[in-house]
Amino acid sequence: MVRTLLVYPLFPPTFWSYNKILELVDRQVLLPPLGLITVAAILPQTWDFKLVDRNIRPVTEAEWDWAELVIFSAMIVQKQDLLDQIREAKRRGKSVAVGGPYPTSVPDEVAVANPDFMILDEGEITLPMFIDALEKGETQGVFRTLEKPDVSETPVPRYDLLELDAYDSMSVQFSRGCPFQCEFCDIIVLYGRKPRTKTPEQLLAELDCLYELGWRRSVFMVDDNFIGNKRNVRLLLQALKVWQADHQYPFRFNTEASIDLAADTDLMDLMVDCNFDAVFLGIETPDEDSLSMTKKFQNTRSSLTESVDKIIDAGLRPMAGFIIGFDGEKKDASSRIVKFVEEAAIPTAMFGMLQALPNTALWHRLEKEGRLRVNSRQDINQSTLMNFVPTRPITDIAQEYIEAFWQLYDPEVFLDRTYRCFLKLGAPKCQPPAKFPSWVDLRALGIIIWRQGIKRKTRWKFWHHLFSVMRHNPGVWEAYLTVCAHNEHFLEYRQIVRDEIEAQLREWKRQEALSPVAVTSEVA
Repeated sequence: MVRTLLVYPLFPPTFWSYNKILELVDRQVLLPPLGLITVAAILPQTWDFKLVDRNIRPVTEAEWDWAELVIFSAMIVQKQDLLDQIREAKRRGKSVAVGGPYPTSVPDEVAVANPDFMILDEGEITLPMFIDALEKGETQGVFRTLEKPDVSETPVPRYDLLELDAYDSMSVQFSRGCPFQCEFCDIIVLYGRKPRTKTPEQLLAELDCLYELGWRRSVFMVDDNFIGNKRNVRLLLQALKVWQADHQYPFRFNTEASIDLAADTDLMDLMVDCNFDAVFLGIETPDEDSLSMTKKFQNTRSSLTESVDKIIDAGLRPMAGFIIGFDGEKKDASSRIVKFVEEAAIPTAMFGMLQALPNTALWHRLEKEGRLRVNSRQDINQSTLMNFVPTRPITDIAQEYIEAFWQLYDPEVFLDRTYRCFLKLGAPKCQPPAKFPSWVDLRALGIIIWRQGIKRKTRWKFWHHLFSVMRHNPGVWEAYLTVCAHNEHFLEYRQIVRDEIEAQLREWKRQEALSPVAVTSEVA
């Protein structure tokens, strides 16, 4: 038996932190570390496991003392805390293993913290290599593979290791990989372009586990493109529809999908039948030239506005990602994004400056062109300046970005946009049993009513829009109020974006003054 401590590093404030919203409902984190609990399920079940999500609490002295082996997993945005925690574990004399998307993408950056083992790529293949090395008495090693595992053999994640009450939503994964070739995306680098799926029975077994643990809130399908393999996802949804009805719809689902979902009415209807209520869309930009430049051709085949409209009409609330800073981009790109978001009535628009992710096609092209900013901040966050030299002045891009982010989450603008979306949102088809609101829910509702309906200048719109939604689309009024609450986070986060981007711009200008050739903001 190996006493194994699984540690998930801190996230800095991000678009998806939702801190202010989580405070309202007495929760601490949006989603759990699905990768780490999957690792725990793949490792020998004779081992003893404890898990600490540092976004909930720090590792205790007792947990450090107990552990023989410490395993970390992280994304790029978590890099600083990952490195700090590896060093802390080493300082305490622990054997350290590390894996996940960030170490897999740039192992050399993680190696500077001197972990004993690096378990890279997909764990279904590399974790058995690691176990074999331990059994042979090895104390160091790097485990890699070019092979992609059959995820239909992946065990049910160890959800029992989580502090469930701290999370607002649970995570499950049906597929890995995406069939498209977007230049900036690292999903196809990490997981390939052939989507591999679990079986419906596997996914339902994971839901059974969550159900038996008492989970009754939302579940996020973390697939990078849920509909990447449409044949298999239909089989899942047909089985899930029966499971949900048999269990009286204990879960609400949301996921991420490509915009071509809009072309498949039957598939959207199946999703709504299973109690999916929201979907994240990678739209990126309404500028067709930029979409073609970055090889996101799937977004150029039909009207983006009409596609979003079809998704809303089907009963799926759209969330969407947008990017500014593509090569050849024309001035005022951010204004065109804001205009599109308003016309399409997308309440939640994640907006960021383009980042070159390690080992993507974009990264390799920019490296060949000598345009990567090697010494720039590399945490790939929405509050991070671009990590390469763009084809138009970076000061213009950054200023447009700040202004657009500020405008998108103006309290009145956000309320109006959310209202327009929910007026036309298709009504839910599933009818879970009615339940009395908890004290936490009532408290959260009271705070939102006080802030948005009484205290702020939004008061008149708040009440007008709420009563109008209740009258014209009564099936969605509770979800409407929930999305209204989301702007409590974005109001704070837009200030973080402004402050951090402006600070980085000042540093950019300082470096440009010292060495204009090295950091020129234009490319001939």
